[in-house]
Formats: sequence, structure tokens, C-alpha cells
Amino acid sequence: MDRIWIAAGSLAGLLAVALSAYAAHGLTLDPARARMIDNALTQQGWHALALIAVGILAGRWGGWVVNGAGAAFLLGMILFCGAVWTVAITGRSLGSIAPAGGMLMMLGWLLLAVAALTNRS
Repeated sequence: MDRIWIAAGSLAGLLAVALSAYAAHGLTLDPARARMIDNALTQQGWHALALIAVGILAGRWGGWVVNGAGAAFLLGMILFCGAVWTVAITGRSLGSIAPAGGMLMMLGWLLLAVAALTNRS
């Protein structure tokens, strides 16, 4: 799984940079919607790095907790960032998708802390 998390984090980082360029040069949004996009891109960038860290740690520690952190980060990032982009671009809310994604990202951080505290190697 370690390679999958590193690849997913790398692709999420690539997408964050590409979308940042698109947001800066191709989108014309009001300031409130532009801040929403900035927030989504910030979260995506940080969680791309978190996925790379999970990949490195999964190779060293293994176990379901660190891999669960990776799954929570990836799914949370897709749900949160996707929902925020949808609202910013279309004005349509996806209901509780963004909060669910945010909770998953927080769960990922909690699981990563648990993995660090319970690792014996």
C-alpha cells in the first residue's frame, strides 16, 4: 500500500498545482467564491503531503491504522475539495458532503497519531 499512498499524494499535489493555476488565470469568481477555492486548494495541498507521509510510514510500520489514515485522507480530500469546488463554481450545495469530507480528513490525522503512538518499531 505504501506506493499507492505516495502515488495518490503525488497526483493530488499535481492536481492542486494545476487547479491553482486554473483558479488564478482561468476563473473569474467573486471574492467569496475565490476564497472557497483557495481553501479547497490549501486543504488538498496539505493532504497530498499527508498521503505521501502515510506512504512512507506504511512502508516502515504497516498495519491497518496507518493505511486507514491514508484511506481517510484520500476519501476526505475528494469529498471535501470536490464539494467546495462544486459550490464555488455552480452555486449548488452538495449538502453534507463537504462536512463529511472534513470529518474524514480529521479522522485521518487521528489515525496517524494513533499509528505513531502504538508503533513498536
